[in-house]
Amino acid sequence: MKDKICIAVTGLNAIDSPGPGIAVIRSLREAKSFDVKIIGLAYESLEPGIYMHDVVDKTYQIPYPTAGTENLLKRLEYIHDIEKIDVIIPNFDAELFPMIKLEAQLKKIGISMFLPTVEQFEERLKINLPEFGKKYGIKVPHSKAIFSTAEIAGLINEFTYPIVVKGKHYDAEIAHTPEQVNTYYNKISAKWGLPVIIQQFIHGIEYNLTGLGDGKGNTVAAVPMRKQYITEKGKAWGGISIEEENILKIAENFVSSTKWRGGFELELLKDPNNNFHLLEINPRMPAWIYLSVGVGQNIPEALVKLALGEDVKPFDTYKVGKMFIRYSWDMIVDVEEFHTLSTLGEL
Repeated sequence: MKDKICIAVTGLNAIDSPGPGIAVIRSLREAKSFDVKIIGLAYESLEPGIYMHDVVDKTYQIPYPTAGTENLLKRLEYIHDIEKIDVIIPNFDAELFPMIKLEAQLKKIGISMFLPTVEQFEERLKINLPEFGKKYGIKVPHSKAIFSTAEIAGLINEFTYPIVVKGKHYDAEIAHTPEQVNTYYNKISAKWGLPVIIQQFIHGIEYNLTGLGDGKGNTVAAVPMRKQYITEKGKAWGGISIEEENILKIAENFVSSTKWRGGFELELLKDPNNNFHLLEINPRMPAWIYLSVGVGQNIPEALVKLALGEDVKPFDTYKVGKMFIRYSWDMIVDVEEFHTLSTLGEL
């Protein structure tokens, strides 16, 4: 008999720009070392994962990160009293900082997490990425944080169009003119706040790597893939696992240098001269994490074991040439379920 572990997971918004939650849960349900009860943690009452009852056993609404850590802690304590949660896996960048701050308090009541430290989280922020690249010897495109539209005119002195306009947590748009930069600046800053990041656009092929660090400098897992199909929002809708030693070396350097703790995703671009440039470091597992199961490295399962204090042997192989292809389908849901969640905050 395998142990049954109660795991709470965020990121249930399986939309056109999906959160990682459903992919993480699918991976956990295929874990070989334990069985799971899955508690969904949702922010919006229309997150599709809420109504996928074969995937999520029960869902609770939780307050937005902007509501503060005290409100989040009270809500998690309430849920824990009912469900006896063993592990929480947060899957959004914006919620990680408050979760990191609460990690020690949640541990005292029996809830484990395996997250980066505050220093690790802040060091890899988009605003700090150029300095990060210099410190660890990783190529990073020239970037600059701006705080007002008055700075847009001067960008021509530092950048060559096109340039990429990025939100501090999410969203990225390619701008070919200062007018487009102004439009994207207003759109992104209204959604994610300031600063807005300007990054030099580089022509090339997009690659991603998802991995897991044990917090001691060891790479427990690393799966590189090349994007095969990209949506208008720049999200991978299809990808293939590849053998690329240079990407694996970048990941190992990142983990060993920072002693990274937890899941991560590296977004990379290979230019026409075969040089890899680091575009972003996401401090959590990506929406395509289920590919890791398909190639023989169940990263969510390994993360849970690390969270529970178990020793995990690093994966040393993965299958090359495995593809993921994302698709959409319509669920038919009784409106009473929507009303129940909206009224009671749980379903």
